[in-house]
Amino acid sequence: MTRRLAEVAKKVGVSEATVSRVLNGKPGVSEPTRQAVLSALDVLGYERPTQLRGERARLVGLVLPELQNPIFPAFAEVIGGALAQLGLTPVLCTQTRGGVSEADYVTLLLQQQVSGVVFAGGLYAQADAPHDHYRQLAERNIPVVLVNAAIEDLGFPAVSCDDAVAVEQAWRHLSSLGHERIGLVLGPADHVPSARKLAAVRAGGHVPDEYVGRAMFSIEGGHAAAARLIDRGVTGFICASDPLALGVVRAARRKGLDVPSRISVVGYDDSALMNCTDPPLTTVRQPIEAMGKAVVELLNAQISGSSVAAEELLFEPELVVRGSTAQAPRL
Repeated sequence: MTRRLAEVAKKVGVSEATVSRVLNGKPGVSEPTRQAVLSALDVLGYERPTQLRGERARLVGLVLPELQNPIFPAFAEVIGGALAQLGLTPVLCTQTRGGVSEADYVTLLLQQQVSGVVFAGGLYAQADAPHDHYRQLAERNIPVVLVNAAIEDLGFPAVSCDDAVAVEQAWRHLSSLGHERIGLVLGPADHVPSARKLAAVRAGGHVPDEYVGRAMFSIEGGHAAAARLIDRGVTGFICASDPLALGVVRAARRKGLDVPSRISVVGYDDSALMNCTDPPLTTVRQPIEAMGKAVVELLNAQISGSSVAAEELLFEPELVVRGSTAQAPRL
């Protein structure tokens, strides 16, 4: 008990006597300090006293699929900072292959009595993935916000970048450079944002199936998909992520083709260091700052007891032209 008091007091920056008053429900402690002590208990892995277990912790789960793609740490930084300003403590939950699953993290977060959960790039975006853990959160009325497009009928608010506008911007750019054989490197067929991008392109005209490549979201996936499309004569690539785009650049070079004089590539996200690649990557920028703040506003409204519609807020992307696109080659 003494050790627990000392650790919590050190974590919060208060006296052990203050911690003891909180744990025993005694008066004389301000509400912000009380909440800070309870959050510290949760973070340090100590059980709350029985009389305090009915309250939700001031913790918010931030569930990410990975950290290798720079877009996810960028979202985590913005969302985590905005949560901290509200006195909420983000708990980062990152999945690894063969490790803790998204559903496992949800179970752990429920055990910690979190105030809410933010998901970015999760299984909610894949139609064929398991979704029972989301329904478990809904049944317990846990505030949830999703980042980017989700399957229908989950019942959570979402904050998304407009996939249709993003791909239209990229397509117009490549077309203006004279590219006629434009290909897409997208995620799996059941991936909702990728499906939206493909639908937007097809609404504007016919895109042959042989110009559409599917891949896992990685440099290696982009390389494999692009190698096939290059052999089919594609000269301009629109990719569903920046790592996929970097994989396209690598595939072109492995075939002895220069980027951008022979192959033009457009990424998606404008994640960190894309202006430092060789060549600097033309990409469609997600407004991470604005989206992240909107996520926290929606989550905090739910935590505060306000009713939030299960709707999707769409944010406008921005094409950032750099050195990976150029005039189509004369063949």
